[in-house]
Amino acid sequence: MTQPTDTRTELLRTALSLAASGVPVLPLRRGKVPFGNCPACKGSGCGDRPNMKAAGPCRCPAPCHGWAAATTDPAVLTSPAWTAAWRRAVALAYHPGGAGLTVVDLDDAQAIAWARTALPATRTVATTRGEHWIYRGVMVSSNGVRPGVDIKSTMAYARYLGPGTGCMTDLPNAVRALAVKEPPPVRSAAVVVPAGAGGGECCHRTPAYLERGIAMAEQRITEARSAVHATVYRTFLAVLSTHGRCGCLTDAHVTRLFTAAQAKGETLRHCTDAWANARTRLGL
Repeated sequence: MTQPTDTRTELLRTALSLAASGVPVLPLRRGKVPFGNCPACKGSGCGDRPNMKAAGPCRCPAPCHGWAAATTDPAVLTSPAWTAAWRRAVALAYHPGGAGLTVVDLDDAQAIAWARTALPATRTVATTRGEHWIYRGVMVSSNGVRPGVDIKSTMAYARYLGPGTGCMTDLPNAVRALAVKEPPPVRSAAVVVPAGAGGGECCHRTPAYLERGIAMAEQRITEARSAVHATVYRTFLAVLSTHGRCGCLTDAHVTRLFTAAQAKGETLRHCTDAWANARTRLGL
């Protein structure tokens, strides 16, 4: 079933307008999903990389490869192969990451209520069941980061539903942190050492003292604007120099520090290595 001419024309007109502003776009077919690979490209027969992680060397003229087909080239958008796709298109999508954007897809009223208390306001677009919150910045896409919440940025597509309302703001750490998986307990992070020299209860077990120290360490990592690797290491070193010999650190504390570091782009491997190096430096 094809769409009426005026609908097709409107979709293409909108696509060309978005492309002119630097937003890579692609048509969606019935079901509001990308067009599947053509016979020549099926099963990566064209030589593109598996799982559509990149467009690869494929030069298929049709809008194959899902999000990786998104383009800003008007010549491609109006080519014969794409014109045939527009005849069958029912909606328009774009690649947020390709436009330097991140979309927080809120699927229902409960997710929206959560976002209004947990995330900074930004440009908002109404969807069929919820809202898209659009931020300026790019991150890894991740589905199901919490009930009713998906993140669409790199290697993903989002349906275009209009310009939205409100002022677009920069991608906050609160959104980046949603995609950070909590690291499993790290054996090397557990500080198993005797209590203080007096053999009594560690003075740092006072909840307020320890909590303040961990919170300050998280803040130092979060506010790093450059030299993140070095900042993470120095912060780990500072925490261990104060609390590493008294036995009051737990895996929960270390997980908080690792999560803050991962939210700044550090890998779990780097966090583990930095923690181990700090312990070695202090002779723990």
